[in-house]
Amino acid sequence: MVTKWEMVKGYIKGKVPENSFSLWINPITLMEEKEDALVLGCPNKFSMNWVLEHYLDIMEEKLNDMGENNHRIVLKVKPPEKKQVVPDFFQESQQLILPNMTPKKGMNGRRRFNKRFTFDRFVVGACNEFAYSASKALAAGDTWSYDSLFMLANTGLGKSHLSQSIGHAILEKQPDIRVNYITTEDFVNDMIFALKNNRTEEFKNRYRQSCDVLLLEEIHFLSGKEKTQEELGHTLDILANHGKKIIFTSALLPKDIPNMSKTLSSRLTAGIITPLGKPDYETRVKIIQKKAYEHNLRLSDDIIELFAKQLTRDIRQIESALRCLRAQSELLKAKIDLSLAKEVINCHVLERDQISIDGIKKVVCQYFKVDPALLASKSRKKIYSYPRNIFVYLCKNYTNTILEDIGRSINRNHSTVIYSSEVIERRIKVDNRIKNQINFLKEKIKEISN
Repeated sequence: MVTKWEMVKGYIKGKVPENSFSLWINPITLMEEKEDALVLGCPNKFSMNWVLEHYLDIMEEKLNDMGENNHRIVLKVKPPEKKQVVPDFFQESQQLILPNMTPKKGMNGRRRFNKRFTFDRFVVGACNEFAYSASKALAAGDTWSYDSLFMLANTGLGKSHLSQSIGHAILEKQPDIRVNYITTEDFVNDMIFALKNNRTEEFKNRYRQSCDVLLLEEIHFLSGKEKTQEELGHTLDILANHGKKIIFTSALLPKDIPNMSKTLSSRLTAGIITPLGKPDYETRVKIIQKKAYEHNLRLSDDIIELFAKQLTRDIRQIESALRCLRAQSELLKAKIDLSLAKEVINCHVLERDQISIDGIKKVVCQYFKVDPALLASKSRKKIYSYPRNIFVYLCKNYTNTILEDIGRSINRNHSTVIYSSEVIERRIKVDNRIKNQINFLKEKIKEISN
């Protein structure tokens, strides 16, 4: 049976341009037909307001012509459709393969390797030499007596690069081997989905029976997730008993991860622990030289020295500065000289020596309207814990204050400081609101340092 709305739509289609009908009218759906009204759903608020302003009269005109004088048009925004997120490996259909592209065998993880993350592109220095050597030995597998590696480093120091380099090297040597590369957050989400949808055996088989190499990133995400810790523990036992290779990365040692079970902590550190530190000056010089070559940038020794002295936070900061230098040179047709390099440095480095944690605390507390004393309280309420995490992130990234002193300022230990900062770093990647908050607070910090 043709509904009243379908009759109205047919009438409007002959009265307005085709593109206008397709853009504004066709997406509208009938939500409810009452005795005195047609309730119509628009895709969004902007669309609803536009239709109200430009097409409501013509809609009601047609209703009157149909003898429905007692009917009125009610426009609402349609509620978003609830879509169940299905993890990749639970999908029934296979991913389409692009023409002339051969899929890499054995790479059955939730995530694909970054093609740039290989051993030959990793810059080795005193800060990461042991981690690099251990990773290469594990990938080669000839004389290495350990099958488990735990890489410990803060964000941006190369642990993901080394982890994926291992995967690349193993697959190059043994293309048919089953490599599963995944973040801990993915593992948690996969497990929750399997439990809710009665597919636990499929989940277990994927990680326990169909995996020769497990690359598990961001172990610190397991904090407080007891059931997932238990499931992962069983999985690791089975993989270890069958001589499978397991590589973990984390910003914290398992013993320092809040609410981590002692049993799983012991399993995670059963192999070799390889820390990666901040690159020293000599290593930063080599990184800048290599990255500049990859970006096709010709840098003078003065510029390299300037970057190496000023860009001390992590490798991502160096890469960002070099990309910015290249962009300014190309877009503004500017010569790459020391003056331009200093402009880029000013955008990437705050005057850390002039910034105190007390100054940051004042900015954060004013912004979130919280008492500074409450940042140091034991309360876990979001109104206090979220500003506290923001404060820690800003102190860690924009001052020279050591972690222990940041922790003491809020009655926390250094591992909690690292964890709190990691929480914000992870959320910045997926939440623009938090990213904008951080950018705003950074500007305020700059103001107090001038």
